[in-house]
Amino acid sequence: MNIQKYFAFVKTVEYGSFTKAAEILNYSQSGISRMINDLETDFKVSLLERDRSGIRLTSDGVTLLPLVRKICDDYQALQSKIDELNGLESGFIRIGTFSSVATHYLPSIIRRFQNDYPNIEYELLLGDYNEIEKWISEGRVDFGFLRIPTLHEMETKFLKQDKLMVILPENHPMKNCDKFPVKKLSDYPFILLEKGSKSEISTIFEKNKIVPNVRFTTWDDYAIMSMVESGLGISILPQLILKRISYKIVIKELDVPAYRNIGIALRDFKVVSLAVKQFLNYL
Repeated sequence: MNIQKYFAFVKTVEYGSFTKAAEILNYSQSGISRMINDLETDFKVSLLERDRSGIRLTSDGVTLLPLVRKICDDYQALQSKIDELNGLESGFIRIGTFSSVATHYLPSIIRRFQNDYPNIEYELLLGDYNEIEKWISEGRVDFGFLRIPTLHEMETKFLKQDKLMVILPENHPMKNCDKFPVKKLSDYPFILLEKGSKSEISTIFEKNKIVPNVRFTTWDDYAIMSMVESGLGISILPQLILKRISYKIVIKELDVPAYRNIGIALRDFKVVSLAVKQFLNYL
């Protein structure tokens, strides 16, 4: 419990919020506040000033923060070493991922890994590219699946190339074409898979100087398939998400092939736990 007080203090300062620290550490906001109050009682100093504008470090808090942060870092290093000494008899792996990888790529890897290391626990956070980058940067996940290249400060490893495919309603006039002409993408209502930063699909339009007739924009792959099935438009989705689907749609390659490069990203390969290192080897 004492070490959790230290983490509560460090995370509250890092995020500037009791609420955010509580979310990251899986505590209630009142629990985080109480732990910091207890820490101030233990230390007999005031660490944080609280007012309507938020929180900020006191002068004593500024002095003590680097030392408390070092204790937290050393504790995490200790836990990693314990995992090594236990020969992966225990461990926890936090993964940031997007839906196609979570659905069609990760399960088989986890199943193989679990056969060899049955006591490892997992946490999967599902998000878009921007959210996963943020989780990696903040230390919320140990590593994440991303479209690469990504942020320059992250270490990455390429995993696979995922072809981008056109999907059409079953009664679409282009359903019998061999390959869908990229120039025809602007001739039909389009449902765009995009959220936050520009997607690889938008890049196809820019590269080929096409202005699409975008009727809907969403980040939900399955919603797009359902809308295409209903005849609301056409779309482009990665081939990986189109495996084993039940939707009544037609899938076509583009006449100008397009891909996304999927990789793993993390802050530093050298400092991850043994469980994460071994899982990355399986990937």
